[in-house]
Amino acid sequence: MVKFFKQGGIIMNTSEVAKLLGVSASTIQRWVKQLELPMERNERGHYHFNNEDIELLKNIQTQIQHGTLLQEIAPVQEKKARKGTVKTIENSAELERLYSIVSELEAKVNSKADSVASYQLLQHRREIEDLQSQVIELSKQVESLHSQLYEIKKTTMPDKSLTLDQGKVNRKKKNIVSSLFGFLG
Repeated sequence: MVKFFKQGGIIMNTSEVAKLLGVSASTIQRWVKQLELPMERNERGHYHFNNEDIELLKNIQTQIQHGTLLQEIAPVQEKKARKGTVKTIENSAELERLYSIVSELEAKVNSKADSVASYQLLQHRREIEDLQSQVIELSKQVESLHSQLYEIKKTTMPDKSLTLDQGKVNRKKKNIVSSLFGFLG
């Protein structure tokens, strides 16, 4: 179904151009997409081709038939302005009302985001304070253990000097339990 421009030019859809060139419709679509050709589309998003577009596609087809790879064909630099209709704003009061609603919602979202961030900061502060308390408590425990270890080492050191008897160390034998706890000494 060929349609005509008001100026006498031809407009064809993808299937019609494909038949004209003897290729599939998907081939035409691939050429348009890969070469970024500035084809116009109708209100449903389908391509429609005028005489210039058809000549461009014929040129591409000829290059491919002569052994040029599709990737080697230079894409068209100049893009046509897309045609379409812009709906006019009929009711500016309605637009203002919508703008006002969007602004209020944006303010509420920002306020909520601020309160969430504040809550998270307070939670993090509490967690840090708890961790600091735990570090202080652990430091005290480590210090206490160090002092206990020092006391144990001090009481287990030999009181008498060591004498060598045939290369062996003789110590006054003490009961280890009594030296550790000082009960029996």
